[in-house]
Amino acid sequence: MPQSIYHPFKVEQFLSEMEHGVTYNFSESGVHPMSLQGLVDLAEIDMDRLMKTMIDYPQVNGKQALRDKIAACYPGATADGVMITVGATEANTLVVATLLEPGDNIVCFRPTYEQLSGNARNRGNEVRWVNLIEEEDWAIDATALEQAVDDKTRIIHVVNPNNPTGRVLSVQDRRRIIAAAARVGAWIVADEVYAGTEREGDVETASFWGSYDRVLIVNSMSKAYGLPGLRLGWLLGPEDVIAQSWRRHEYASIAASMLSMELADHALAEPARSKLKARARRLIRTGFDVLTEELARHQGVFDVVPPQASAMSFVRFNLPVTSEEFSMRLLREKDLLVIPGSNFGVEGHFRFSSALPEGHLRAGLARLNALTLEILEGR
Repeated sequence: MPQSIYHPFKVEQFLSEMEHGVTYNFSESGVHPMSLQGLVDLAEIDMDRLMKTMIDYPQVNGKQALRDKIAACYPGATADGVMITVGATEANTLVVATLLEPGDNIVCFRPTYEQLSGNARNRGNEVRWVNLIEEEDWAIDATALEQAVDDKTRIIHVVNPNNPTGRVLSVQDRRRIIAAAARVGAWIVADEVYAGTEREGDVETASFWGSYDRVLIVNSMSKAYGLPGLRLGWLLGPEDVIAQSWRRHEYASIAASMLSMELADHALAEPARSKLKARARRLIRTGFDVLTEELARHQGVFDVVPPQASAMSFVRFNLPVTSEEFSMRLLREKDLLVIPGSNFGVEGHFRFSSALPEGHLRAGLARLNALTLEILEGR
């Protein structure tokens, strides 16, 4: 049997190789992370009790109290329909391993976070791309969606709010996705890690949970909560599918860590949960204002559809270089990292994370503007 082609995960490979030791790292996808002391203070954690936590194997599908809290966020869900995973990345990997059979295809929207689709490609499944239309504020190409979905479509994958654009699906686009899935009996796999990071207003982006009978939800502590180092996520769905994913979880990781589960249990208890999301929104709103103010120093060079949520912006630029060339010059010459749009399959853009302390953000953007001037002057 000929050896199959392996498709690396471009975004994560880029980050793995480039991000460490960079002074101005604007390549990340979440809000500025919180320190352990910050979480302890915000959640009013009893340190004496926490220090008595046994560093043992935890319950494999996740601590009961933690799964109870997560299930309570989704009306009609049960704790047995929740599995704790090592980040959202493991949840995505388990979904592919559980649902896809040879000959199935999946439908995804571009630009997006391509981890689930990459897993599918590496298993030999066809990935069908539907473009988001920048001129329509990153709305779905409805005609392309209808053409992409057929009786071999097993999964329609959506990241909502979107990574890297920050777009929140309109009511009309949500209905289109549900109708397309229902027409062929496909699963909707909704990555909702940015719910709670809304830039305007405090109403959280509506979950796909409860909108259709074949829905799986992926979420984590990394983005809206500012706790990526916990490496803790979850998969929510019908109990029978979660049980099947659990069997694969035992091969993949056995379990997330006991200490991460304990800290997440505190973080998701009110009022800590609401305080963490309020912190994220403050950073996102201030950061985007600073970003647009600084990019406006070069009229006609930068343009961005304002993200409705998330810590990121997908910035279009008008310079005589590719997105990879621009990103690598920023890294080599300015000690600054952004992700080139080519890693998302879209040229002439870069992904920029701005939910960071203001002083650090402005200092980095000054360097980005300096390189922009040098390129415009032919240097």
